[in-house]
Amino acid sequence: MAEQPQATGRPDDDRYGYPQHWEADVLLRDGGTARIRPITPADADRLVEFYEQVSDQSKYFRFFAPYPHLSDKDVRRFTHHDYVNRVGLAAVVGDRFIATVRYDRIGPEGRPSASGTDAEVAFLVQDAHHGRGVASALLEHIAAVAQERGIRRFTAEVLPENRKMVKVFTDAGYVQRRSFADGVVHLELDLEPTAASLAVMRAREHRAEARSVQRLVTPRSVAVLGVSRNPQSVGRALLRNLAGFQGPVYAVNRRAPRGTELEGVPTHRSLLEIEGPVDLAVIAVPREAVPEAVAECGAHGVQGLVVVTAGYAETGPEGRDRQRELVSQARAAGMRVIGPNAFGLLNTDPAGPLNASLAPVLPARGPFGLFCQSGAIGVALLEAAHRRGMGISSFASVGNRADVSGNDWLQYWEEDPATEVVLLYLESFGNPRKFTRIARRLAQAKPVVVIKGARHTGSLPPGHAVQPAARGLDDTTVDALFRQAGVLRVGTITELLDTGELLAAQPLPTGDRVAVVGNSDSLGLVTYDACLSAGLRPRNPVDLTTAATGENFRIALETALTDPGVDAVVAVAIPPIAAQTASSPEMGADEPEFAEALTEAGARAAELGKPLLLVHLALTELPQRLRTVGIPAYPRPERAVTALTQAVHYASWRRRTAEAEQTARVPEFDRIDEAGARALIAEALGIGTAGARPSSAPEPGTPRTRPEGVKTTLSDDQAAALLAHFGIDVVPTLPAPDEESAVRAAAVLGYPVALKATAEHLRHRPDLGSVRLDLTGEPGLRRAYRELNALLGGAERIRPVVQRLAPRGVDTVISATVDPGVGAILSFGLAGAPAELLGDVAHRLIPATDRDVASLIREVRAAPLLFGWRGAVPVDAGALEELLLRVSRLVDDLPEVASVDLEPVVVAPHGLAVLEARVRIAPLPVRTDLGPRVMSTL
Repeated sequence: MAEQPQATGRPDDDRYGYPQHWEADVLLRDGGTARIRPITPADADRLVEFYEQVSDQSKYFRFFAPYPHLSDKDVRRFTHHDYVNRVGLAAVVGDRFIATVRYDRIGPEGRPSASGTDAEVAFLVQDAHHGRGVASALLEHIAAVAQERGIRRFTAEVLPENRKMVKVFTDAGYVQRRSFADGVVHLELDLEPTAASLAVMRAREHRAEARSVQRLVTPRSVAVLGVSRNPQSVGRALLRNLAGFQGPVYAVNRRAPRGTELEGVPTHRSLLEIEGPVDLAVIAVPREAVPEAVAECGAHGVQGLVVVTAGYAETGPEGRDRQRELVSQARAAGMRVIGPNAFGLLNTDPAGPLNASLAPVLPARGPFGLFCQSGAIGVALLEAAHRRGMGISSFASVGNRADVSGNDWLQYWEEDPATEVVLLYLESFGNPRKFTRIARRLAQAKPVVVIKGARHTGSLPPGHAVQPAARGLDDTTVDALFRQAGVLRVGTITELLDTGELLAAQPLPTGDRVAVVGNSDSLGLVTYDACLSAGLRPRNPVDLTTAATGENFRIALETALTDPGVDAVVAVAIPPIAAQTASSPEMGADEPEFAEALTEAGARAAELGKPLLLVHLALTELPQRLRTVGIPAYPRPERAVTALTQAVHYASWRRRTAEAEQTARVPEFDRIDEAGARALIAEALGIGTAGARPSSAPEPGTPRTRPEGVKTTLSDDQAAALLAHFGIDVVPTLPAPDEESAVRAAAVLGYPVALKATAEHLRHRPDLGSVRLDLTGEPGLRRAYRELNALLGGAERIRPVVQRLAPRGVDTVISATVDPGVGAILSFGLAGAPAELLGDVAHRLIPATDRDVASLIREVRAAPLLFGWRGAVPVDAGALEELLLRVSRLVDDLPEVASVDLEPVVVAPHGLAVLEARVRIAPLPVRTDLGPRVMSTL
């Protein structure tokens, strides 16, 4: 922007106070961190120091003229803001500015204005921090701030040779216009988020988070702080475990005499004594000494911390405060944190092996990325994987996961070519919505298998910080989240490793047709039954008898594998009877021919793209032999079938997802009046009147002062009107406080009618006699009215209404609920016992596509009732799917809508009728998942 610094002459306006919610920690392109916050008058010295370190060329690009120094008036202008019409943000590292951005609101003539919806924007980035993505992060945040203050468009003027800044604007993904005049590029950016701008933010987030983890697992040098002279101490164990690290390793012990060596490593009294760079610091000092240790790490330029020290959020509220201070201190210095209370991290890359953990042995190299929120479970997983011969690519057990979380590791493993399968043990979600988004993208390339602890209790482990909305997340919601993201959920550590081993070693099945071949009729039948119970389609087992030879196995397996009607093969084996001879009397003695036959079949299965796995009993050597050639072996049929079923489900999800990307769509419907719906919501929330500016776009200068999370239930009339704006008609209903009112209501609506009690305790309870149907005339209506009042306690108590009679059909329930932690969820079930008693409800994330809703209504167990069960006429599935799509569109378009409940929805052979609707709304939160990138501050 071609701007000469000058005093504005306008008085400062601090009506709105300091906007603390604009403060945010962000990850930069190289994986480092910075803090973005508003600039205040107290920043005058920081601004001057920052400006002095900017090159003359960058100053020229900013002001279009040589401008070597800032005057006092300049400093005042650039540090005094009203946080409405003039806003400045700074990116800060180590309490020093590294970049700034500001906007000034302007009117149609381009002059300063207090009511315009445009603003001029300008950036300045310190040359030493060019290329780190600082300006892009600042643009996201200043755009969100501007939108909050009612600004709709940014304008900027940039010199053509300032290509880096032009690229910041053009790459942002916003709708933009460019022009060139008088030697200056004029840019205009509409600030309404677009699919492109959101994709850009997500891509930047992915790169930054993946890079930040990569820096942690591939350090060039490591220091351990808190290395005691006691060989049994945690610090000494950590130092010992780093023995295989190929770069410099340093030990820090404040009390060690100079010249001391521990585990063959020279010891320093302070990290600041170390002359070379330190990329990763492992902190095992007492809790009281951690702040000083972190300060030294920041001063030395350390990139990441593994904090093994405990005594933080797991101890209670005071500990949680200490944990927040730890993370804030580290991020302010540009560092990320594993922990606190962490077990550590591992990297088995032969080019740079790293064991920065309490695990005494570095595991073998392998394809598994392993993440745990529990040190004890992490130890158990490493041990179990070692016994099976399953190697890992990298491992993290992050303790309280105050900073680096499972989401960060998913971002890294997506890019890591050494990781083929991701295995997770989770006890809580810090950000479920983000997990779903990342896991869904990752699962399209690599399997993600999860154990979710606390499945039934919903308890939150001590020390785990989560969004308030994610506390006690309902397990059915978690299942829906996993299912739609393509994540495979298992129940035990054994199932986790069983499934992971199969997915890593064998091709994905193209269907669910299974051949069972082996030398035990009984074991084959048990395997067959397990397949049926799991929903697979097994063929009758092929029994080779206990006298089968290796050649018999070879021929039978070749026949099964080449059969076009078979998608997977399970070989079952017991020791051959002939093998129990005097020279080999042990029951577990292996037949070498079996191993050869199965090895050949494994190679053939890989060629044909069909998984082959073994179920065995009483065989000791064969399973391990087969594992070395990639054939997983299981000692029980149920384990093998469970793993195979997970592989079938995952392969099916991958195919459906790939097809959906090509064919799924969100249809456009008529009768959509979004503006009218927004006006209705604004009026209901008391922030405007019908036809006013939408509630999500306040008048310029209007601060967001409405309380968040306070939900308002719309009246029946308001709910019906809101739904009508999205083409959803609710069957008309009129109140009937007395008998004569009921008769008049029926005359208005037209017979036949229904009479219903709508008191809260009687809603949706026809079993209590609260509904009378098929009332075809006044005599019948009067009689029903008297009976209803006599049965249930009078009109004032039961609140009767008269409703036009809907066609006969199947009663269903449709709801959409916005979970701040997970996002918007669309749910469907059949009304009554199936949904309420049996929990037979299916879920999809919003926005839903046509393929989503088609599968949604067919997923519930009671779905046959919709499609002609026992000779009934099938319902109008098309009308039902359209209604679900309209509800999805409503909730997706109107972020103030907290929930929509339609019950019952009667689906007839032709059309449907929504009999009751309840809608709750709430003010928008200040920040949403659609906002700028922000690191968690839980």
